[in-house]
Amino acid sequence: MGKINPEMHLIENFKEAKWIPSRNGYGKGLVELGKKNSNVVALCCDLTDSTRMAWFKEKFPERFIEVGVAEQNMMGVAAGMAKEGKIPFVSSYAVFNPGRNWDQLRVSVCYAEANVKIEGAHAGISVGPDGATHQALEDIAITRCIPNLIVLVPSDAIEGEKATIQAGQIKGPVYLRFGREKVPAITTERTPFQIGKAEIFREGKDVCIVACGMMVYFALQAAEELEKQGIDAMVINNHTIKPIDKETLINAAKKTGAIVTAEEHQVFGGMGSAVAEVLSEHYPVPIKFVGIKDRFGESGTPEELLEKFGCTDKDIVKAVKDVLENKK
Repeated sequence: MGKINPEMHLIENFKEAKWIPSRNGYGKGLVELGKKNSNVVALCCDLTDSTRMAWFKEKFPERFIEVGVAEQNMMGVAAGMAKEGKIPFVSSYAVFNPGRNWDQLRVSVCYAEANVKIEGAHAGISVGPDGATHQALEDIAITRCIPNLIVLVPSDAIEGEKATIQAGQIKGPVYLRFGREKVPAITTERTPFQIGKAEIFREGKDVCIVACGMMVYFALQAAEELEKQGIDAMVINNHTIKPIDKETLINAAKKTGAIVTAEEHQVFGGMGSAVAEVLSEHYPVPIKFVGIKDRFGESGTPEELLEKFGCTDKDIVKAVKDVLENKK
């Protein structure tokens, strides 16, 4: 894979990557936390299988609460449990959690600095046939604007497990975003992961692609194609949207002079906006955004929707060529 950073310890051959839903990492991480800390509890809104919270329920039924289809109540109950010393994890689809219970997240959890962890599952356009009502495309925007809330978007299942475990080990509210579709597991147990620290997965000098979630894989694929065309692209895995790693982003902008962001989310208010905020203040460079362009989703297969809504490696390649024209 070209100029992959050896310090990242990614898998050697991306073509042999196992395709696993990133939410599986959440389920595994939650079980591991439950083994180590009896204060970890889990609450869900009738979606235990889909959110992978069923694995925790099976191991620790006495620490699992089925709230029913009542996301706002779930968040309030979790806030109360946190004040009594528990470490609640609340799970549902991202359109409901944090979509439907945003007020309770803002006031009962974040304003109160309650130690609650929020899983938003089935986020992004790749949810597929469930359609617009179930495709959370705005959740990064509505979470990163709330004070006291950490926002994480793991790139694969392995990173998802690390993110979940670290979220449970720090004090304070954390939002964890996961998709539904299987994605290539390109990281390994040795791949560095630290909340608040972006990782340079691929070195490059002409342009930097900053991606999160499943788009990290597409960014690396795009970089390989660009290399064939004589364009040397850096790729950054920006898994922590908040607190964002300003230093790494600024250094990348200084080195390459051009940025492309890639996310499975609205380009307004999302990860790309967060990157642009940093660079516009500290080191402005030409920037292009790959993501959903101010539209609601629709039904279709994940592959069809990713292509239609402009969230593929081909779209990243095009954005890179466009931004390099501005760089000139």
